[in-house]
Amino acid sequence: MHLAHLRLRDFRNYARLDVDFAPGFHLLLGRNAQGKTNLLEAIYLAATLRSFRGVGGQQIIRHGQTGYFVGARVVGQGAREIRMYWSRTERRLTLDQQPVKRLTDYLGTLRVVVFCAEDLQLIKGTARVRRRFMDLLLAQTQLGYLALLLRYMQAVRSRNAVLKRKPLDEAMLASFTEELVRAGTQIIAARHELVPRLAPLAQLACQRITNNAEALQMTYAPQVRKDLRAELEQSRERERALRMTLVGPHRDDLKLLLNGRAAADFGSEGQQRTLAIALKMAQAEFLTGVHGAPPILLIDDVMGEMDATRRAGLLPLLERTQHASGQVFMTCTEENWPHELSRQLVRWEVTEGALRAMPTQNV
Repeated sequence: MHLAHLRLRDFRNYARLDVDFAPGFHLLLGRNAQGKTNLLEAIYLAATLRSFRGVGGQQIIRHGQTGYFVGARVVGQGAREIRMYWSRTERRLTLDQQPVKRLTDYLGTLRVVVFCAEDLQLIKGTARVRRRFMDLLLAQTQLGYLALLLRYMQAVRSRNAVLKRKPLDEAMLASFTEELVRAGTQIIAARHELVPRLAPLAQLACQRITNNAEALQMTYAPQVRKDLRAELEQSRERERALRMTLVGPHRDDLKLLLNGRAAADFGSEGQQRTLAIALKMAQAEFLTGVHGAPPILLIDDVMGEMDATRRAGLLPLLERTQHASGQVFMTCTEENWPHELSRQLVRWEVTEGALRAMPTQNV
């Protein structure tokens, strides 16, 4: 799978952009605040319908404009055409010129893994960030998981609304409880299956990029220990007092230990960044194993912060992606361009929202 064409209109600092990309390694070079990260954000948005910067659509619109457009042509088993438009009053998303009515019909059209500064929140952020990491991976690899997750979250919201009403409608609460138990039990089972498969990949990635200096342990930490229905019943009085759902996979976490200690509490920032990169490497390896083809890798100015040993640990993943006719997009400045990371690459100069192909050279 690769991104063959990207079209932007009024996206961040890009007034107009139309550019073709071949499979391989694309290096986006330029000074800070020129639009390098914006390009990665556009690709990630086309894949996941959300920004990895954690902002809404209004912040993405170019200053002074009313909406933005992102178009992409993706080549995999066949060619797919993505078009999306966002403004305060109108939102359109089409796939192959047909309106997308369900997210489950769309996600997976373009598969990406992003490496960025925000990844540090995987380690030091709230449990919600780590749940999202698990859920995105499951949505990308398990048919029906996204629909299951949406059904569960709707049941939680509906159940919370009932708990807030006076007098309490017991029949309606029981109905939403049944839906929550059905969907929640399947979500817990899917996460229980995922993490033991993902953990060895993360451990190996951590060993590679630290040259065996750090040992990672990753385990699923479900809030529900045994039976969701039974634990909901046990929390009955507390739920009625607090008027919210207190038990379920919406409170799960992913436990991360570095050298036997909680990474969030005892890891240095350098160790935490290394661990975040290892998790993303594991995500890419897992997707490759399931789908038989690597996802597109988006690497936002991460390499410049790593020493030569850590960069070398990431090299095999980048090389395998290239050899499998995949794609890597990496942002750098001229000063922190890691020359050892690829022998052949396409260099692009990014200047004030404009992209220019630079002369091809072997590194």
